[in-house]
Amino acid sequence: MSRPQPAVRALPANLPDLIDIKGQESAKRALEVAAAGGHNLLMVGPPGSGKSMLAARLPSILPPLSAAELLEVSMVHSIAGQLSGGKLSDRRPFRTPHHSATMAALVGGGLRAKPGEASLAHHGVLFLDEFPEFAPQVLDALRQPLETGECVIARANHRVSYPASIQLVAAMNPCRCGMAGEPGHSCARGPKCMSDYQGRISGPLMDRIDIRIDVPAVSAADLIRPRPAEASADVAKRVAAARERQQDRLAWAGAPQVSTNARCSTSLIEKIAEPDAGGLQLLRDAAEKLKFSARGYHRVLRVARTLADLDGADTVGRIHLAEAISYRMAGERLAAAA
Repeated sequence: MSRPQPAVRALPANLPDLIDIKGQESAKRALEVAAAGGHNLLMVGPPGSGKSMLAARLPSILPPLSAAELLEVSMVHSIAGQLSGGKLSDRRPFRTPHHSATMAALVGGGLRAKPGEASLAHHGVLFLDEFPEFAPQVLDALRQPLETGECVIARANHRVSYPASIQLVAAMNPCRCGMAGEPGHSCARGPKCMSDYQGRISGPLMDRIDIRIDVPAVSAADLIRPRPAEASADVAKRVAAARERQQDRLAWAGAPQVSTNARCSTSLIEKIAEPDAGGLQLLRDAAEKLKFSARGYHRVLRVARTLADLDGADTVGRIHLAEAISYRMAGERLAAAA
């Protein structure tokens, strides 16, 4: 038998590019912020507004896997029997399970307790389209992996733990008919349609999503005479620079094992994202008015730290906190429906 030969899987030559997206500038900005800090993202909008297109272009702006990350990802995929020909790839995983997926398929399980989609997305992206269509208990099974970065599968006679340091990206319609809140459209079932549909996502799960944005329908002006769009390569450079700043800062803070702002502990983020006086007052006022949970408060700090990194700023300012809070405000509205 011949010795196995090391090999690297050829990367796809034509990844979906952000230059294909017409309009949706605010959604592109949120996607860039999410990529730079590894933040969880939820996009809400009517059918055809471009939510799935945006998510599909996230891999094109994410930095490649480091050598240590590549080894971890390859081990998980090898256990699951999904390491094609034994070849490795430095492309971050991008998993897109269907909304009919079971709990075992999503977080792991089955006869041999194999890793699920969350672990197969380790150090990459887990994209859940049609978010409320997943069974509520299946979605809630993600709460532990999102918090701890691992999936634990318990059996009567053994316990298995798989790594699941994932970035959750989700997309959904605002209601079951899909058009609630859109100009010129009215839902036949009224506000109850939206509250019932959005209520399928539990408040504790929503609390773990850093950025929530509305993705409105694309206007005719954007389709007929679109403004020049930015290519993924240009956005990827800013994302890579922001990640490099994070890694340098985290190494200086004594936490080189943490790779992104989204993965910082509460004590660490309070240390590295201490806002200036104006930002601190804004954060205090917003936390009181919007009734942030302790988790929500620290997630705002994490997003603000990422925004400062994208700006190349050492200190988190009022402008960074204002944008981070705006992403959180939309999430608080959705959590209220749950």
